[in-house]
This record gives sequence, structure tokens and C-alpha cells, in this order.
Amino acid sequence: MRHLRFPAVLVPSLMLVLASCTAATPTPAGGTTIDVALREWSVLPAQASAPAGEITFSVTNDGPNDIHEFVVLKTDLDPAELPTAEDGSVTEAGEGIEIIDEIEDIPVGETMDVTVTLAAGNYILLCNIYDATEDEAHYQMGMRTPFTVE
Repeated sequence: MRHLRFPAVLVPSLMLVLASCTAATPTPAGGTTIDVALREWSVLPAQASAPAGEITFSVTNDGPNDIHEFVVLKTDLDPAELPTAEDGSVTEAGEGIEIIDEIEDIPVGETMDVTVTLAAGNYILLCNIYDATEDEAHYQMGMRTPFTVE
């Protein structure tokens, strides 16, 4: 009867692979992928922080009714205190904020990705859609959350 022997180097390698199977996973290029759910009225990343470098946000619009967008901005402002227009949407060219990137118009049930390179600092993830027919500014409805890059 033959016994299988695993080389000593295989076991630590297997443990490393298993440890990387979380909501924030390293990408092949060494970056991080973070799942984000958009729902009326919240932005829900799988985690609130990530290491500096290349980050891919995999964003799913869970709806249930509205199209959403996903905006990454850098700021030291409180998420509820961003400069806004009269309609309640964030003034993206406002003082104290820097728009990094965004995904526009994500239909309900769809997932889209955006990859950005982020330095250490404070960020806010938000939906900045204003729906004139419903008079709803998604940011004002609560679709914002802080995000930290370490």
C-alpha cells in the first residue's frame, strides 16, 4: 500500500490560498477586490478598509427598484457633510473633495467593476443620482459610506 506524502512547502502554500478566500481578495496583479452592494438606500462594501494600491470594486445593484451609480471620492469631510447642489446631490467639483472614478447607471440586478489605484487616506463611496420624477437625491437618502485606505 502506498502512502501519499505532501512536501513541507505544499501545506503552507495551501493554507495561504485558503486564507485568501474572503470578500476582499487579492487580484492576480497583487491588488484587492472588494464586493459592494447598492440598495435603496445604502452603499454596503464587504469591508470598510483596504490596503493602499490597486483596488477593484465589484459593485452589484440589488435595487430593488432604482438604477444606481457608484462614485469613489477622496475627502476628509464627514460623509453626511459633503457640499451639495439645491437638488441634494453632491457637488462633485466642490471644495474638499476629489472624484477618483465612478460607474454610471448600474441597472438593477447587474454587477459592474471599477479598478482604481488609491493612496492611503479617507474616501467616501456613494451614489450621486438625482431622480427628478421622484424628487430623490440618492446621496441625501443615505447612499454614502466612509472607506479607509491604509
